[in-house]
Amino acid sequence: MTEWQIGILCTLAGLVMSFVFSFLTHKRNEKHDIENMSEGRGVLQSDVGYIKAGIDDLKRENKAVNIKIDNISERVTRIEESCKQAHKRIDELKETDYI
Repeated sequence: MTEWQIGILCTLAGLVMSFVFSFLTHKRNEKHDIENMSEGRGVLQSDVGYIKAGIDDLKRENKAVNIKIDNISERVTRIEESCKQAHKRIDELKETDYI
């Protein structure tokens, strides 16, 4: 073999090796990219789950507050009625000069 042929073979071998290494590097990077993307999705899903749980807690608390407000509203209505009756009795007593 001549020097010229050896040079061409070395060049071709270097070219083939560079393609192989490029392909292997691409595959490795692709695997890491997929792992990173999967990890990011997992974190995102757990965050969304946490937000959902928080919203459910707020809904339960809101229902409890609404029930308390309804109870207070009923009590205030009864108190107003009682107050009206007391005022009527006071007015009757004023008319009869007991006060």
